[in-house]
Amino acid sequence: MADPTHPEATVDNFDRLNQFLLQHGLLPNAAEVHGTLCGMLAGGASPSSEHWLALLSDLLHEGQSFPPAVRNKLEQLTQNIDGALRDPDMNFQLMLPEDQQPIEERLQAMIDWVQSFLVGFGVNQSNLAGFSDDVREAIDDMVELAKLDFSVEDDNDADRAYFEIVEYLRVSAIMCFCEVGEQASGDCKTGKTLH
Repeated sequence: MADPTHPEATVDNFDRLNQFLLQHGLLPNAAEVHGTLCGMLAGGASPSSEHWLALLSDLLHEGQSFPPAVRNKLEQLTQNIDGALRDPDMNFQLMLPEDQQPIEERLQAMIDWVQSFLVGFGVNQSNLAGFSDDVREAIDDMVELAKLDFSVEDDNDADRAYFEIVEYLRVSAIMCFCEVGEQASGDCKTGKTLH
């Protein structure tokens, strides 16, 4: 069995990252942390700068510095997200509960992710006027999604709708990163069309 406190064990799994955050006294859940980091990177934060860590502390930890284990985990998670957003095969995924979890839990985590993405994105980008219509529309759609109050039956239709929304969010995050987040470091090169 993997050691849940080992950095490699908690990076790409919602439940393990949640457990890690709880063990270290952090209130945000894995979706909120992942969403905030994704938004910050998509909005232009550089993972090689210390600035994003200070911003994250302000947003998620009341401005207090993170303990070394948490700092290391966040640095690793940020590098992983940055790599996934840059992946030409578009393998980036939102960090959400596993598919077998109840739909209500998955929807709540998705809303947490969207709200946190918008906060992270807004830290560096408050004026959308200079962006493409696609990016402005994606951010507007996220704002609307963040306001929704879902009450659904746990059935195939709800699952299908959930997966469609998650896929839209996934592609939108990549698109925002390619247009905005990567501006400083060059063009976003993907092997696929972003629609």
